[in-house]
Amino acid sequence: MIDQLAYWTIFALSAGSVLVGSYIGYQAYRGFRRHDSRPMQYLSIGLFLLTTVAFGLSFVGSLLLQMQILPPRTFQQPLTLLTRLLQFLGVFFIAYSLHKR
Repeated sequence: MIDQLAYWTIFALSAGSVLVGSYIGYQAYRGFRRHDSRPMQYLSIGLFLLTTVAFGLSFVGSLLLQMQILPPRTFQQPLTLLTRLLQFLGVFFIAYSLHKR
């Protein structure tokens, strides 16, 4: 019972993180379009990569690995590597947006 509650809580928090991350990235993109600001463009790219793309890929990938649709021995490390690369790029774009004026 507690395991299922923890599983569904993790699922709800993961899905909520993707949704809220998408909303924040979209708001940053609107800020870029409204003010034609390059730093805001990099901020929106970074937020999308960090929250929506990386987190969504990790979430969907872990589900596919758990259901054994993808063989874990073959796909677990490449999926982790791709997720970390997207996270790094997201953080890099955010840092660049804060540095660029």
